[in-house]
Amino acid sequence: MIWVIHTLNGISFGMLLFLMAAGLSLIYGLMKILNLTHGSYYLVGGYIGLTVMRLTGSFLLAIIAAIFVVALIGAAMERFFLRRFHLDELPQTLLTFGFLLIFGDLCLWIWGGDPIMIPKPSILAQSVPLGDYVFPLYRLFLIAVGLVVAAGLWWFQQRTRFGTMLRAGVDDVEIARALGINVSLLFTLIFALGATLAALGGVLAAPILSLYPGADFEVLILAFVVVIVGGLGSLRGALVGGLLIGLLDNFGKAFFPQFALFTVFVPMAFILSIRPTGLFGSR
Repeated sequence: MIWVIHTLNGISFGMLLFLMAAGLSLIYGLMKILNLTHGSYYLVGGYIGLTVMRLTGSFLLAIIAAIFVVALIGAAMERFFLRRFHLDELPQTLLTFGFLLIFGDLCLWIWGGDPIMIPKPSILAQSVPLGDYVFPLYRLFLIAVGLVVAAGLWWFQQRTRFGTMLRAGVDDVEIARALGINVSLLFTLIFALGATLAALGGVLAAPILSLYPGADFEVLILAFVVVIVGGLGSLRGALVGGLLIGLLDNFGKAFFPQFALFTVFVPMAFILSIRPTGLFGSR
């Protein structure tokens, strides 16, 4: 049964990584922007959720506020800064890295440097019995949220008119504009959606991982590992990669704590040696 507990822990952590990686993958896959500020969206979203939770006591309002504010930040970044560097990767990388540092310092200035956790909602603060053990209900909630988000993103991208317009804008911008599609607005909205996923991950992770200076870098590195393993631009790859890295990280820390990084990065190197574009990346 202890293996079941560790597996569920790994899956729940993998779902948090999926929320981060899905935003990265969505933005890169549709817009070819390698957004290093993505870690900041996670941290800022978590801190905003914390502030709203303290003021209102509502976990739902904390999620809504974090998503709304970070979506506005993401939309403003794409509209006023990144748009002028479309398909120009070096300026994009330097600009987003600069924003990562700026947001990190702002969070340190506003919320301080001590680790802080968002309290779990009372309805999710319980545990469920699993044989001779108990398992936190909140982690099962994380798994459910990850699955719902994955299904929603797939439906949005593959089964909606908006998703079709997005794919058309990516495939041929000029033809899409000639057909009357507002490609600029679509790209702003998709960038905001990617930022929203990171903010959601920040709020959901805060009750178990806490918020602290440097968490943006740490989660960004893991998110990049996920998208590299799964394949840049692939939502299916982000889901599979998130689950794989979550399980490897959890089992590595549980059974081989001195080799925790080894258990994550060596499998990544092995996968890339066989599939240079990742498990589901296009060649």
